[in-house]
Amino acid sequence: MILRAFSSGCSALTGLEAIANGVPAFKPPESKNAATTIAWMAGILATFFVGLTMLAHLFHAVPLPRTTLISEVGHTAFGDTPPFYILQMATMLILIMASNTSFADFPRLASIMARDGFLPRHMMFRGDRLAFSAGILVLGVLASGLLILFKADTHRLIPLYAVGVFLSFTLSQSGMVVHWLRSQETGRRRSMIINGVGAVGTAIVVAIAASTKFTHGAWIVLLAIPILVAMCVQIGRHYRRVAEQLEIREGDFTELQTTPPGASSQTVIVPVEGLDRAVLRTIEYARSLSQNVTAVHITDDVQEAEALRAEWEEKIPDVPIVIVESPYRALVAPFLAYVDAVDRANPQGCITVVLPEFVPAHFWQNLLHNQPATRLRRALKRRPNTAIANVLYQLR
Repeated sequence: MILRAFSSGCSALTGLEAIANGVPAFKPPESKNAATTIAWMAGILATFFVGLTMLAHLFHAVPLPRTTLISEVGHTAFGDTPPFYILQMATMLILIMASNTSFADFPRLASIMARDGFLPRHMMFRGDRLAFSAGILVLGVLASGLLILFKADTHRLIPLYAVGVFLSFTLSQSGMVVHWLRSQETGRRRSMIINGVGAVGTAIVVAIAASTKFTHGAWIVLLAIPILVAMCVQIGRHYRRVAEQLEIREGDFTELQTTPPGASSQTVIVPVEGLDRAVLRTIEYARSLSQNVTAVHITDDVQEAEALRAEWEEKIPDVPIVIVESPYRALVAPFLAYVDAVDRANPQGCITVVLPEFVPAHFWQNLLHNQPATRLRRALKRRPNTAIANVLYQLR
């Protein structure tokens, strides 16, 4: 009974970790402001938790099938009066904010994993509201499915939450112990002891929740986690194979055709994300169409773009590259604006947009790539005086 109470109490204390995940979102000094916030949150939570426990003991409150303990204590203290309904509304608003924590942190975590190559690249994409839209949609679908599957019964849903969240806590704390063992920083021994105690405590919660709530739904998490890990490993392996096949090798640049004689009235524009073998093949094809070839790179990172420009001018000096800044991370609108500007400068000429695109070996691997060629092709289809060409690079 004590162990189960410890496990349930730990589940009630979760949520504070959201502060640690969102430290970069604070104003400078970020770490100090985050530490102050988490201290206040811990104090408020401890006051509520201890106070509610004392009131429940004084009022001899017992669990009821269709009434929460907070509602029971509030009704006993206030009766059927306005303060009781204010308490109910406040509790509802707090729960709404608590559920929003997942929608704020999961998309950010998914974007980090996607950047490292363990989730589909779509998870890195920010929508018009500068939020990770794909992660929010995926979490919304999964959350809705769980609510339907478990009929919104919190007694069946909490074991899922407890096992999953405390397993992640255990892994992160254990990882920090390994970090301090390898570190040479001052005070590492004290930090290692703190993280070690945390790892042991959260591991106990995982063991209790998994054993006592296994038949109540915890088995789903214990089954899903290995499947998700295997899926992430396969996604990472796929991205590594793609990078290996697209990597530029010695002799690739010598295979570029020389510029054909004779000028052409058409302007050829090639949108590029970087410099790889698929882009080289596209440039080779574009130069066979016209002498007037320009590469265009849309970016929100000026430093990264300048590094690309330097490499481009060194490797392909006869094809100019234009850097278009897009501070709001948009792709289609800035590119169309550049095409419009080129069209206005030479309204009599024809514009050809040559899109580099690689084709994965298996159809399901298309889900792992957020290729911009598809969106650009869809946007350019309705534009007059514009030809579209796709140069495909088949992956093995």
